[in-house]
Amino acid sequence: MPTALVSSNRKLFESFFAPAHQERLSRIASWSRLGVRTVDRRMRQKLQQAEALITTWDSPPFFPEELIEWAPRLRVIAHCGGSVKTRFARPLFERLVIANAAAPMARHVAELAVTFLLYYARDIDRYRELLRLPRNDIYRQLHLSGGDWQSILGQEVGLIGFGRIGRAIVELLAPFGVRFRVHDPYVPAGALGPYPIEADSLEGVLARSRYLILAAALSEETQGMLNRQRLALMPRGAVLINIARGGLVDLDALTQAVQKGRLRCALDVTDPLEPLPERHPLRRARGAILTPHVGSISRAVRHEMTSIVLADLERFFSGKAVENRVTAEMLDRMT
Repeated sequence: MPTALVSSNRKLFESFFAPAHQERLSRIASWSRLGVRTVDRRMRQKLQQAEALITTWDSPPFFPEELIEWAPRLRVIAHCGGSVKTRFARPLFERLVIANAAAPMARHVAELAVTFLLYYARDIDRYRELLRLPRNDIYRQLHLSGGDWQSILGQEVGLIGFGRIGRAIVELLAPFGVRFRVHDPYVPAGALGPYPIEADSLEGVLARSRYLILAAALSEETQGMLNRQRLALMPRGAVLINIARGGLVDLDALTQAVQKGRLRCALDVTDPLEPLPERHPLRRARGAILTPHVGSISRAVRHEMTSIVLADLERFFSGKAVENRVTAEMLDRMT
């Protein structure tokens, strides 16, 4: 039976591996678990015999090329999550089979983006504030004027990134008749599928989007792509929704735009400042909604990811190709 090392502390491990998953893993390999955040002496000792390495969000943040020397028997790495680009040195993708389990997260993250979008489109925050006041003027105002347009039905939404999450957002919003203006240089316009989508430049999407959703990967090209100058292209009062990576946005520039009332935002991610500092102005700013990276946090999602990891390990050790392998050629398009 092959040997496997699971890199996770106990509590996180149990949130990913239900008892049934642990039993299934025991049928695949003789496994042990180690909960350390650095590749220390104990981990190197464990790695010497490991043929498979299972990583989680609390594994050491980076495995260098020397992993091949520390683990001479290692053949496969399976990550309980999506992000592998920054966890493993590029040469490892050429010398080992490295697989991830990103698929279960997409619809859950997309659901949060849609939640933010509907919340802002229906102006819920403003009504909450008005009804906290000891008067009812808003009822009469709305009765007489009908209010502004407050719906996403049939409207256009800007979308930067058309990978798994971007596609899931489009599919979830299909019943609302939403049209999309999309920027993704890695997806040819002809490959956008049978969706109500118009491809556009980054500047074109920014200038035309009352609602903008970020679903792009973080790379050298996209780091800080929404800087002060590009944020200034967005219409006054526009909403920026980021459920992808905090590093896509110049946080200081966005904070100033929100504080001035020019933009609004909904952020589930703020890396590299994550957690966001306790006294950061966005945490109390009007026009800002923050959530603590909850897009795909549930145990149900973790269990789905574990099932994918175990299925790929079963395939690998039975001599079949894994379904979720990440190759070196794929890294440039990934977060």
